[in-house]
Amino acid sequence: MGDWFRENILDTGRLPLFCFFAAFVLTFAFIRFSVRMIRAEVSWWPGNITPGGLHIHHVVFGTVAMVAGGVAGLAVPVEPVVWRAICAAFFGLGTALVLDEFALILHLDDVYWAEEGRLSVDAVAIATGISGLLLLGGVPLLNDLTPFEGESALAFGLTIAAVIAIDLALAAVTLLKGKLWTGLVGLFVPLLLIIGAIRLARPASVWSRKRYQARDGRPGRPDKLARAQRREERYREPVHRLKVLVQDAVAGAPTRPVEAGPNPVSGVAEDQHRPG
Repeated sequence: MGDWFRENILDTGRLPLFCFFAAFVLTFAFIRFSVRMIRAEVSWWPGNITPGGLHIHHVVFGTVAMVAGGVAGLAVPVEPVVWRAICAAFFGLGTALVLDEFALILHLDDVYWAEEGRLSVDAVAIATGISGLLLLGGVPLLNDLTPFEGESALAFGLTIAAVIAIDLALAAVTLLKGKLWTGLVGLFVPLLLIIGAIRLARPASVWSRKRYQARDGRPGRPDKLARAQRREERYREPVHRLKVLVQDAVAGAPTRPVEAGPNPVSGVAEDQHRPG
């Protein structure tokens, strides 16, 4: 284990990235444990921070940590790798706190334990996957691209530009077809981008709405839409259900309407425990 760490992390200059990744994962695990303890109203856990009745969400502390880590890392010369690693750890800590409330930022509403709050877990999963691939040596778009023998610098530069343009175009099509993970991982494994761009779009995707569904007097492609819906039901929905089970186990299940208590003023059901 020590040899692997030295050869793949220290010798490759990835110690700051490793510290970012470790701090990010550990902070997310801690904050989810914390909010679940608060939600369960465990008596021995400190609870929310509410000075003067103001509920300070942990996204605030995350923003401060990101700014502190980022500015400190930029303010000191690049050479002291230990300092850069410490700054990267602070930045990873802050990033985890911010992304854990990503849905709150997006909706500008406290949706932490609502269904919309699952988006925060998705954001954390995406950040974990991408930083993990980078930590293992993945290089977006240009993995293993080297010049041919005798190839000029200009020709190699044009080749790189063409590869990047093609990969980004394929990634855009793949994402428009609703295949988020295929598009993101495909930046490291370009073959996935080709497969994702060629195959059918998901039925609820932007691509499907624009090209498969009838709208504005256009007939659409009902045959492709039907095939996409069948594939969604057969392959993606079981995977989605499994993902939801994992999310609930790791991050806690959202509050369903039947679980929420009534608002004493409006009588509308709402979650009474909104930690963060």
